[in-house]
Order: sequence, then C-alpha cells, then structure tokens
Amino acid sequence: MPSSLIGPIMADVPGQELTAEDREVLRHPLVGGVILFTRNYHDPAQLAALCKELLALKSSPRLLLAVDHEGGRVQRFRVGFTRVPAMATMGRLYLEDAPRAVMETQAWGATIGRELAGYGFDLSFAPVLDVDTGMSQIIGDRAFSGDPQTVIDLARALRNGLRSAGLASTGKHFPGHGNVVADSHLELPVDRRAMKTIESLDLLPFQALIDDGIESLMMAHVRYTALDATPASLSRKWIMSILRRKLGFRGAIFCDDLSMNGAAVVGDLEERARLALHAGCDMLPVCNDRAGCVALLDALKDVKPRRSSSQRLAALYRQELSH
Repeated sequence: MPSSLIGPIMADVPGQELTAEDREVLRHPLVGGVILFTRNYHDPAQLAALCKELLALKSSPRLLLAVDHEGGRVQRFRVGFTRVPAMATMGRLYLEDAPRAVMETQAWGATIGRELAGYGFDLSFAPVLDVDTGMSQIIGDRAFSGDPQTVIDLARALRNGLRSAGLASTGKHFPGHGNVVADSHLELPVDRRAMKTIESLDLLPFQALIDDGIESLMMAHVRYTALDATPASLSRKWIMSILRRKLGFRGAIFCDDLSMNGAAVVGDLEERARLALHAGCDMLPVCNDRAGCVALLDALKDVKPRRSSSQRLAALYRQELSH
C-alpha cells in the first residue's frame, strides 16, 4: 500500500524523458523528491512535458521537484531561461549601492522563482549562505560576500523574490562551506577553526535566516574538527544539538548529495544514508548513481518515512498564488 508520507530519498533521472525504470524508482515509497540537472533539459517544451509527467507519477503526496538554479556557474537551464548572474555580482554592487543591490537581488529571486514555478518546480536550492573567505573555489562567486551582514541582507532579498513566486528557499551549506580549500564532490574538506570563529562568522547568516523562518537548509559535507569528526551533513551534534536546539531551526533539513566523495569517509551509500537519517536529515539526495540508488532503496526496506520529516517537507511544496 503506498505511503501517505513523503519519503526521505531524492532521486534523479538520467535523460530527457522518463524510462520504465525511472518510473519504478520514483514511485518507490522511500522516494519523496526528484532533482533535475542540465542533462535533463533540451528546450522549454521538453522540460514542461518532463515536469508534468514527474508531478503526475504520485499523488497524496506528489514528488517534490527541485533544481540547483542559483545563477552564475550553477544554473541548470539556460536556453529559454533568463541568464542569472553569479550572486557575488550582487555582493560587489552592495558595496557601491546597498539599496540597489537588495532591490536587484530580490528581482533576480523573483525571476528565478517565476520561471521555475511555470514548470511546477518547488525548490531552487538557494540562497547560498556561505561566507566567502577566498579559500573555497567550489563556492567562490556563488557566495554573496565575505561579509556576513551583506550575505544576510542579500539572501533575505533573494528569498523574498523566490517567495513572491510561491517557491520555498533552501539555505546552504550549513554550517558554512566558505573556509575550506577541498571540493566536497571529490574529497572531504576539513575546517580546523575554533568554534568561536565559526559562530562569529559562518553561523550568522544561517541564524538570521532561521529567525526569518527559512523553510529548509542543506548541510555541508565538511568536517569541522572543533565539534565532531563526522562530516556536518551526517553529524547528530551539528544537526540536533546546534541546528535544531541551539539555533532553533524548525524547517526541513537536506543532506548534501550522498554520492559525493565528501560523504564517503563514513562508508557505502547505505551506511551514509542510515547515518544521515539518524543524524536528523529529512531528505537525502542521491545523484548520478542510479545503480547505487536502486541498491539503496532495497537496502533501506526496513526504513519507514517519518511523519515529522514528511510534515516539514510538505511545507516546501510550491504555493499556488492567486493574482
């Protein structure tokens, strides 16, 4: 009997049309969401057809539909979409004219939201809340600024723009990915700074957006030695002790992609997934590894979707706006 709860796995699809295997995987009770990439896009008509089929695969609840569409380097759909600048551009503008930068950032958020909402997307995984210290190339110009207050002001503006189109926001990558050199897609970055430094710099944008009521956050595959040897994305200390209890976050928590090498230090996909669920993640993206995803769904057959997680995830569905 199909679960009436949103499952904790976010899967992907390899092509521009769904195959029989895609449909079987996405209908699995543990799969609650799907993320699209550049490879899934040919043109607006094809994307519209794909999204329509994805959203019709399940009902009560339907799949959450997500994409990384931050602007700059991380914009999955380009032809037929407005080209959105890297958010560091807004940070530089902020130095010259803060009110104009806030206004323009909100307008970019509204553009992203409006264009994605037209295809039925629930989430663009944005805004990036990382503070750019000049160390991380994988973050780099994806971050608004190296100044926490600038990040806060512009992230709020982007979120307001997304909300104006009915989209929830996902702040990332908690507790801050801006002060490590390694790329967590390839290896586990290690941040050896003192907890006081992290709290007085990296956590400030997250705390401000949490206080605003941001709907979801994504964890970082980074080891912060001041608190835990386990990567933050899989750490109960970071998720339950800091994010939930200390910072008071009540929204949905996404792990970063479990297929990334930054998560591999703890074991295979099943071990990563079980650790992420135990740590308190609500949804676990598993990308670019269909065989691994299929095996994971089989390995987790004893796992049942959690009602509390499902309720937090359900709050991320795109809001239908009446005009």
